[in-house]
Amino acid sequence: MGLTKTNAVQKKKDYEEIFLQRLNANATLKAKYGNVLQQLNQNYEWIEPFGLARDYYLESTSRIELFSIINKMISLMNAKNSKPNAEYQKNLAEQINSLTGLYKDLNANVDKDLFAAMMKLYTEKQEAKFVADVAKSQKVKYENDYKKWADAIYEKNFLLNKDEMLNQLKANPDAIYRKILESEAFQLVNGLAVYYNENITPGLNKYQPVIDNLQRKYMQAQMDVMKDRKFYPDANSTMRVTYGQVKGYYPSDGKYYDYQTYLEGVMEKYIPGDYEFNVPEKLIELYKKKDYGIYGITDKSGNKRMPVCFIGSNHTTGGNSGSPALDAYGNLVGLNFDRVWEGTMSDINYDPSICRNIMVDARYILFIIDKFADAGHLIKELKIVGLKK
Repeated sequence: MGLTKTNAVQKKKDYEEIFLQRLNANATLKAKYGNVLQQLNQNYEWIEPFGLARDYYLESTSRIELFSIINKMISLMNAKNSKPNAEYQKNLAEQINSLTGLYKDLNANVDKDLFAAMMKLYTEKQEAKFVADVAKSQKVKYENDYKKWADAIYEKNFLLNKDEMLNQLKANPDAIYRKILESEAFQLVNGLAVYYNENITPGLNKYQPVIDNLQRKYMQAQMDVMKDRKFYPDANSTMRVTYGQVKGYYPSDGKYYDYQTYLEGVMEKYIPGDYEFNVPEKLIELYKKKDYGIYGITDKSGNKRMPVCFIGSNHTTGGNSGSPALDAYGNLVGLNFDRVWEGTMSDINYDPSICRNIMVDARYILFIIDKFADAGHLIKELKIVGLKK
């Protein structure tokens, strides 16, 4: 959405056109960099189907919990065959602990539906030559019916039985391993992995290093050709600082998102017992009583409100979650944790009209520590400015 709204693709094309015009006007630079864009385009065209195959494989195998369980068992079987017994026993204990957590949230019916949906995408949305033979054969076996395929894989599958699996792993893991090797689910997971490693990985390894080298060459070419343009320095492994303004934005025509949210919004989303939108009873009581301490505000209408989050035009990226947000005087006013949906394209095309980072308000953090968690002793260790006591 953000790329379309900001016309990002056309901007890139226009930039490349200017680059080529200037490059072709300089015989020395043309001799050095003349074909770099053409070579990049060609290699991206070659790697595209392999990249798509990689994404379908990784998305399918990493999202299905049954596959995750099988992969853990494969890891244990490999450890048993290749590592000293003490190290294997350590791995076994770690995997039992990991599986305990996995089973806690596992819903076999949801996972079965996900299996059917992901296998449909995997087998139908990419070129047939990138689909593993085992997936093709099992699909045919179940008459191209993904529900029937899923039912067969999941029906009475011992891998989904928490008590049986954990007890057997503790008492007799070898029996579990033998049983797994005979299962159709294992044949599928193992076959997908083998096919990927033998048919997809080589293509990626062939073209990606070439693209990496060409990207470096193109970067240098831009710096040599586009002398009037400022380029970001290489900031890898450094502490980066970005700046912006606290402000709302228009995500689409006729719609405006304000810069600040309040505790009312949390309560509007409240769904009792829901794993995402449940709200602790104590927080509900604090909200009802408007017991916000010194951290709340009073709006123009005299209503007490508790700020929760705010947005700004800072240019953030993956890995910025938890980054401190400072005001002009160096005071900590929030913690960054996300970007708005319309601005997630900012790594490719930062546009201050819609790119907004999302920060939790420091006042809400302090409110949670003090009023909700009753950890006032921590508040005493802080120097708090800007709040009226």
